[in-house]
Amino acid sequence: MPESSVVVQPDPLGSSRLQTAGLRTATKLFEQAAAVVPLPAAPRPVVIAEYGCGNALGGLLPIGAGIAALRKRVRPEHPIMVTHTDIPDNDFSTLFRTLRDDPFSYLRADRATFASAVGRSYLSQILPSDSVHVGWSAWAIHWLSRMPAEIHDHVQASYSGDAQVRAACARQAAHDWHEFIAFRGRELSPGGCLVITTMGQHDDGRLGLEPLFDGLMHALADLHAQRLVTADELRRMHLPIAGRSIADFRSPFAPSGRFERLQITHLTVADEPDRFWLQYQNDRDALAFAKSWVGFTKAAVFDSLLDGLDPAAPGRRRQLADALEAALIDLLSTAPQPMPIPVAHIVVQKQPR
Repeated sequence: MPESSVVVQPDPLGSSRLQTAGLRTATKLFEQAAAVVPLPAAPRPVVIAEYGCGNALGGLLPIGAGIAALRKRVRPEHPIMVTHTDIPDNDFSTLFRTLRDDPFSYLRADRATFASAVGRSYLSQILPSDSVHVGWSAWAIHWLSRMPAEIHDHVQASYSGDAQVRAACARQAAHDWHEFIAFRGRELSPGGCLVITTMGQHDDGRLGLEPLFDGLMHALADLHAQRLVTADELRRMHLPIAGRSIADFRSPFAPSGRFERLQITHLTVADEPDRFWLQYQNDRDALAFAKSWVGFTKAAVFDSLLDGLDPAAPGRRRQLADALEAALIDLLSTAPQPMPIPVAHIVVQKQPR
């Protein structure tokens, strides 16, 4: 599934790297983890695992930085293995082309690093027990494994007026987080670390990005009023994503502070700066601001939303995507507002032997 967030570093390839809000902070945490985890003696490889890799673009820079930190501790010929994991429906062909062709690919910088991929959900065990030295997951775990309830009044559960819907999705988010952490506890090697960046949430339980979600709902209502989208299709459109609070992240570890031999060594939830808003404050270009945010939204969630369309009319998908994009640009450019983006950074470490 796509991941949602905002670019924070220059990207010569444009909107393809939109899933990287908080990248700078997360990369530093990943480098710090790579600098301290116990490492195997050669010829056993150092193993890095990425959970929820997508097309690999979001992980290239941080994983490359982690490899550079590891190289300070091991010889140039010591093998490093990077295993990218995602659900079986992920586009692994694009992933391997990215690793081969992207100018930021870690394979270009380190000849003793090798890449592989596994098509399996991270809500199960993917890799052998005690095998992963450093794990990375960015903008993946906020996607729920399923929608536990139908949302009648919004596309995202935390903005629903139905308390039962909100509670059902919160329970699903808690279950998914519990499973994700439990299986990583098996896979991490003793002393190994996992660095996670994902959606946090505000104190009122909402996951932020309020102006964007308001604009999205208004745009969909406009399309419905124009009879471009039916009421049944609108009802089926939803985004199975969830933010989590500090208490939510700590829950599996309570009350002892340990779970599956893991403990949290770093945990923050805070708003990230809206880079598009900062640019708008400099140039006052409302259209550019809107196009930047809509480009993000289209890459991150349009596919999930448009899954609600009548499958008997596949040709409408592109038409509706274009109409939704235009409507959302018009709405966001009319009254630009900064987007609150609560981002969580978590580091967990497995108890050494």
